[in-house]
Amino acid sequence: QVQLVESGGGLVQVGGSLRLSCAASGSIFSINYMGWYRQAPGKQRERVAGITSGGTTYYADSVKGRFTISRDNAKNTVDLQMDSLKPEDTAIYYCYTNRYGDDYWGKGTLVTVSS
Repeated sequence: QVQLVESGGGLVQVGGSLRLSCAASGSIFSINYMGWYRQAPGKQRERVAGITSGGTTYYADSVKGRFTISRDNAKNTVDLQMDSLKPEDTAIYYCYTNRYGDDYWGKGTLVTVSS
């Protein structure tokens, strides 16, 4: 079992920044990929960014150039730096990982961007 706990959400104005953090614990040996997803009201969950243990990153087109994902393998954490936030970034953000074919999700943290 893997446990994921997110932190860092909140209310921010348009153009502002937030940093989300996710801490992994439990059976975390051999975890390769970790990522962030989000789900806005009335919409499907979508992948925002991901990073492998080797540092290869992925970004959704909608956040490229504004969001930065980083990872500390020693601390088993993955962060998402979000800059130039837009109202359409408002969503619950979930941390995700996969280990030996099993998906693990955090409970989510709410990000609200006000105009």
